[in-house]
This record gives sequence, C-alpha cells and structure tokens, in this order.
Amino acid sequence: MSFERCPDRAFIAKRPIRQVKEKIRALTNRTSQQDPGTVLRRINQILRGWVNYFKHAVCKTTLKSLDRFVWWRVTSWWMTRHRWSWKDLRRRFTDHDGRWKPLTANGAELFAPQSVAVTRYRYRGNTIPTPWPANHASTARTVESPVR
Repeated sequence: MSFERCPDRAFIAKRPIRQVKEKIRALTNRTSQQDPGTVLRRINQILRGWVNYFKHAVCKTTLKSLDRFVWWRVTSWWMTRHRWSWKDLRRRFTDHDGRWKPLTANGAELFAPQSVAVTRYRYRGNTIPTPWPANHASTARTVESPVR
C-alpha cells in the first residue's frame, strides 16, 4: 500500500491523492458532452475502489476533502454544460428545507467517499500463531505486552 509512515499511524501519501484527482478531472472536463449518468457511474467505480483500498489508513480528513473536490467538479461541469447559474443548481439539488440532495443523473447517484467507515487494523500481539513448535527447549516464553 502507498502509505506515508508515521510512528503509530499510516497516512495516505500525496501521489495517490493526486492520481485519483487527475482521473476525476479527466472525466469532468468542462467541455465534455458525455452522458452524466455514465460519468457518475465511472466516478463511483473509481472512488469506491480507491476508498476501499485506503480505508485502513488515517484518512477521514482526506476522504472529506476528496468528497468536496468531486462534488465541486461535478457541479461545475453540470453548470457549464447546462448553462445553469448557482441559483439554478441550488433550486435543482436542494429540498424545501434548503438541505442539499445527493447529485443524481439517469438513476446514478454520486458516491460520497466520507460515508465509508474507516477501520484500523486490530493489534493482535500474542494471538499471532508462532511457526515454532511449543515443546522446543530454546523457545522463549511469551510475555504479555504492557502497551495493551
């Protein structure tokens, strides 16, 4: 995995973030006349794969930032494509209470990367099986870790 190393945590490196943003930029080119539903499905595939790969890192802030980036790219692309103003976009994608609805096109809804639960690998310490036989004379005794 492409993680920056920290003493006790693994952060996502800058290069994978830059690469996924380049893929999103390529799909949401301002002058693109592709079908919005097809583009949203492809963006969702890219984001789901990327997020599932990196969800074991310290990445909540990165996922929130990526979510914001993708939302702005898609809305800017649609505003240019349909010649919408900000007012038109808000009217289309907010409910009667003023809350934003998810971006959808042709039955495809934009995936929110920050909705994925970030799970850390569990510390297994002494529960990791040893490859050496238990009755071997030079085998050291297992000591419980004081860190737990």
